[in-house]
Amino acid sequence: MTALAATKKNQIARKVACAALAAGAAVSALVVIACGPNYYEIPIETPIQAKLDVGAFQRVLIAGFVAGGSDDVDANQETVRLLRSQLRTKSSLKVIDADVMPLVEIAQEQNKAAEADDAAAHDSAAGAAPAAGAAPADTSAQIALLPPKIKEEKDIEPYDRLFANTAYWKKIGEEYQNPLIVTGSVLFMPSATSGFVNREIEDVDPVGRRSVRSERVYQEKKGFVLKPHFIFIDGNTGATLYSESYSEDELYPTQAVMPALSTYFDLMDRIVPNFLSALSSQKIKGTRVLLK
Repeated sequence: MTALAATKKNQIARKVACAALAAGAAVSALVVIACGPNYYEIPIETPIQAKLDVGAFQRVLIAGFVAGGSDDVDANQETVRLLRSQLRTKSSLKVIDADVMPLVEIAQEQNKAAEADDAAAHDSAAGAAPAAGAAPADTSAQIALLPPKIKEEKDIEPYDRLFANTAYWKKIGEEYQNPLIVTGSVLFMPSATSGFVNREIEDVDPVGRRSVRSERVYQEKKGFVLKPHFIFIDGNTGATLYSESYSEDELYPTQAVMPALSTYFDLMDRIVPNFLSALSSQKIKGTRVLLK
């Protein structure tokens, strides 16, 4: 065998070996892809520290809420019942059973009393002789009008005066042995929206082949929005300790018929965990994926 022939033979052998290695690598890659990586899930719990220190309290009073919006749901009654039920099983505080406070009516009465006091002060100032060179005194306080029917957020704002009345809440606290008082406002009202959305449409050709295409269509939706504002008050002093607000909504196609009360509870299911986290430490459960 000549040297040239030997060289060609070696080159051919190297090419065959490289091809074999490449084929083996390809097969290995296909096996890995087919089998996929090995993994397993483990459950985990993430602790969330309470937002409010309730160590000074042994009892909690869910007093009532300034509520409005839809006439289909008594948001004051339903919110008090729901929060009391949740706290009985998920809080160490003893829940006080008491009549639900009609805060809208109470605020109206307080407003009338403030107007009467203002009128008396004005009459007293008018009967007194002004000092020489002094301008006439204007003692009339600006008493905010309270809308008797709450339909939207701006109707609730004038009721903030009730929650700032520390003397009133201290008196309530004394009646119930100085508990933590939970109050605030709840607005549950109808909502609607409309606009263009992407919708997937499935087509079938004459031979039975299916395909999916995206199409922009005009769609109208209706539903409800829930906006609670929780206020936590110290029954010993009547002062506000903490407050927080939430907003959740649920919209459906206009042809769907969804009961208002059912939607209210669906929305509260999203809010209650956050409410509970203000009073006690909570644990959020989840999973983590680990590769072997």
